[in-house]
Amino acid sequence: MTDAAQIAPEARSPERAVRKGDHVFLVDGSSYIFRAYHALPPLTRKSDGLPIGAVAGFCNMLWRLLRDSVAGEKPTHLAVVFDKSATTFRNALYDEYKSHRPEPPEDLRPQFRLIRDAVRAFDIPCVEQDGFEADDIIATYARVACEAGATTTIVASDKDLMQLVGNGVTMYDTMKEKRIGRDEVVEKFGVQPEKVVEVQALIGDPIDNVPGVPGIGVKTAAQLIAEFGDLETLLSRAHEIKQPKRREALIENAEKARLSRKLVLLDKHVPLDRPIDTIGVHDPDPKRLVSFLKAMEFNAVTRRVCEAYGLEASAIDADPDLAAPGAGTSWHGVTGFTPVQAESEAPAAGRGSRSAAMGAPQTRAGTYKGAENTVAPQAAAPADASGPTPGHKAGEVAARMRAIPFQLSAYETVRTLERLDAWIAEAYDLGLVAFDTETTSLDAMQAELVGFSLCTAPGKACYIPVGHKGEGKGDLFGGADLLPDQLALADVLARLKPLLEDKGVLKVAQNFKYDWMVLCRHGIHVAPADDTMLLSYVLDAGRANHGMDALAESVLGHQSIQFGHVAGSGKSFIGFARVAIDKATEYAAEDADVTFRLWQVLKARLPAEGMTTAYETLERPLSTVLGRMEQRGISIDRQMLSRLSGEFAQKMAGLEAEIHVLAGEPFNLGSPKQLGDILFGKMGLPGAKKTATGAWSTSAGVLDDLAEQGHALPARILEWRQLSKLKSTYTDALPSYVHKETHRVHTCFSMASTTTGRLSSSEPNIQNIPIRTEEGRKIRAAFVSAPGTKLISADYSQIELRVLAHVADIPQLRRAFAEGIDIHALTASEMFGVPVEGMDPMVRRRAKAINFGIIYGISAFGLANQLGIPREEAGAYIKKYFERFPGIRDYMEETKRFARSNGFVTTIFGRKAHYPQINSKNPQERAFMERAAINAPIQGSAADIIRRAMVRMEPALEKARVSAKMLLQVHDELVFEVPDEQIEKAIPVIRRVMEEAPHPAVQLSVPLQVDARAAHNWDEAH
Repeated sequence: MTDAAQIAPEARSPERAVRKGDHVFLVDGSSYIFRAYHALPPLTRKSDGLPIGAVAGFCNMLWRLLRDSVAGEKPTHLAVVFDKSATTFRNALYDEYKSHRPEPPEDLRPQFRLIRDAVRAFDIPCVEQDGFEADDIIATYARVACEAGATTTIVASDKDLMQLVGNGVTMYDTMKEKRIGRDEVVEKFGVQPEKVVEVQALIGDPIDNVPGVPGIGVKTAAQLIAEFGDLETLLSRAHEIKQPKRREALIENAEKARLSRKLVLLDKHVPLDRPIDTIGVHDPDPKRLVSFLKAMEFNAVTRRVCEAYGLEASAIDADPDLAAPGAGTSWHGVTGFTPVQAESEAPAAGRGSRSAAMGAPQTRAGTYKGAENTVAPQAAAPADASGPTPGHKAGEVAARMRAIPFQLSAYETVRTLERLDAWIAEAYDLGLVAFDTETTSLDAMQAELVGFSLCTAPGKACYIPVGHKGEGKGDLFGGADLLPDQLALADVLARLKPLLEDKGVLKVAQNFKYDWMVLCRHGIHVAPADDTMLLSYVLDAGRANHGMDALAESVLGHQSIQFGHVAGSGKSFIGFARVAIDKATEYAAEDADVTFRLWQVLKARLPAEGMTTAYETLERPLSTVLGRMEQRGISIDRQMLSRLSGEFAQKMAGLEAEIHVLAGEPFNLGSPKQLGDILFGKMGLPGAKKTATGAWSTSAGVLDDLAEQGHALPARILEWRQLSKLKSTYTDALPSYVHKETHRVHTCFSMASTTTGRLSSSEPNIQNIPIRTEEGRKIRAAFVSAPGTKLISADYSQIELRVLAHVADIPQLRRAFAEGIDIHALTASEMFGVPVEGMDPMVRRRAKAINFGIIYGISAFGLANQLGIPREEAGAYIKKYFERFPGIRDYMEETKRFARSNGFVTTIFGRKAHYPQINSKNPQERAFMERAAINAPIQGSAADIIRRAMVRMEPALEKARVSAKMLLQVHDELVFEVPDEQIEKAIPVIRRVMEEAPHPAVQLSVPLQVDARAAHNWDEAH
């Protein structure tokens, strides 16, 4: 019999009477589950993909309570209290009570029972009773402790428990490491704890569907209770209220207020199934605890427990009832589900950690509908939980969101601080709010705020105008005077800042990076957040448009208001600041409403499609990293660019004269029609193609083909076009992007613009500057470091070939990379039978072209053009290549087969790239999709690796006390600005983070290599 089997199913705490001087800790477990879930990155058990993130956070919190202390105090008595059922005595009073709550996330459901198992494994009383909420049980324990002369700490931040504060009872907000006493209650409610129920009865609670009195907010309620003493006195004298609307509201809703008081008043006399004397603190049975932790595969906590009790973990078996039945078993029974494994266990609770104990959202206990009634408390969590699959549940959520109508007239324009406070309070209670900013510009570094929108439920949204202006003369954004009846921007920012920065409230936005940057300029650092654009991107890259309007239509079946319909377009554009506030409310509040609903649908799809880890590790954390990079910008040398513009103009003039001579007549080089007439009409060159309009095609591909055939005119046209593009796009345009305040250029990085996960940049595009031409290198040289610093360019060496060697399992390539052999020389040696030493550079060049061409599915025609050789010879090279490296051919064929069957391919980190047209009947389209599908796992994995490096880079540099600033990302390259005296210290850190970026999720079979150097400009550093 194993150790686990010998352990009793539940140990009972020793009886210890509560007396004066004791300290009773009561943990509101029902709300803590959701805090742990929202605060921690989603974790899955490695052996079977069982979601365990909330369980991990809970275990860390329990270990801290037992072994350390909370706010310098240790408990003598301790219990974790849960809601047992969804129906309580309050439902008998009001059948609509808590009826509007959303379903709990699918990946949280199996964790409810596991958390109860965790509490029992720690030998901590797990208390729950039918017919009563956890808050009522806590209230009763607190009363009994108070009568015995003991002090009580309620480990929670739920506002409903604040009515208990006083007489030796305090609360402890683990998120903020802050005690909540009388002063804090007064700060929140405006009244002493004894009067909190009176205020709550007036304001109601939209989360629990407590009606209250419409139009009464916290401040008004506190004033009324201060004046009249209590609710019943207020209602009996409501006719004395001077304000007509307030008076009428109180008279008409008096019974609702009385009902609300009954609903929010906690029952302090619950007939406790487990007396307080039986919850005394004692050490757990360490073997039983280790058995549970090993079953959950919590290695870090297991190690700490074993160290504390002097145990050998290897001598204790995992609990067989909870351990995974076998590797590869899917926790929800969805065929083919292969979750990306958790990369690390939840951190131990403590100051500054992101454990549930410290960074947990203030989600209301039981915020999700029926959350505590979804499982039997005593049951173990099966690996293949029965019931609706996550995919089915995600479909139900989508149907529910589509079924709720959009009612523009229901959106509220917030014109008073009291109403704003009410919306903020509702967001706190929900632990979730969708938000959006309305501004004067798409440039986050220049945009001015015009308004905010908030949404706390489908169909329930508001708009807060702050910067709308009247009709101005000659001013695009209106006159200098603001329209009346708007809140002051400073007041709104002061109110919103605590909410938007509160770690306990999840903020949801569409294209979050933009809003984050705008608000950063006002001293607000929004966190934590989900981005619906990135949720869509990680789920549907390659098969969907991730813009809000497109998502509203495809996901919600809703045609949203177009920006141009309210702000105008073209010559009729007026800017959002001049949009009438009623129209602005409809547009902005609808945006927040759409965002809230999209989040409900898309978030539910993550676990259903096995994409949670990809989102949490590759997308979500990168937004703010890129935002900071964009904020920093980079310096440019304007004088150098001016000189280059002049130089390019002279070269272009010389080429233009030469072209006119070759053509035999002058013509407009920028006119495709005139050029086509010269090349194919007058000169009769071969390869003529017509466009859809009937004109001759003069695309780059057509001109390349002609130039390869030795025709001078198209070759000169290509040179002229290249110089023209460099001049107009960079040397002429870059100075116009210099910010007037920072005096630097701030590019914009887009995360959801490619199928493979590669970033793109715009305004200006710094990723398309050619590096293999002299002119391109000169432009890079114009990007310079600030005085006293240098630029460090850190570039992955041949990363895509290294990824190919790993995924295709090519022994020769793996060996070459491991031994540091020139990979192109090795390929040439394998193919052409020549020694690596003393190899002809031309032979190596051909091997290099094949190596990189194969990744992109190059054809014999393409390789022939690139190397300037006959197509037959190029075809022979490719054939020989596959003979020498058969694993590459196998990889390509298997990838195409998988893509045809599934419509997507995956990177080594679980990112999906969709190619829905891969089975197209059009041969050209099908071939293009096949080449893209072959390349995507390679390019996408490389993109994922540098994303992972970027997410980890700033913490690593901070830990090493290096003040390097990451400025740019160009595919496989990162650019930093570093003080001169820290160069030598920075480079090793940068290299290490980049080279170890795949770990621990993936151990590549080949080493990564990063080349890094420092210089005063980007070209010299590269």
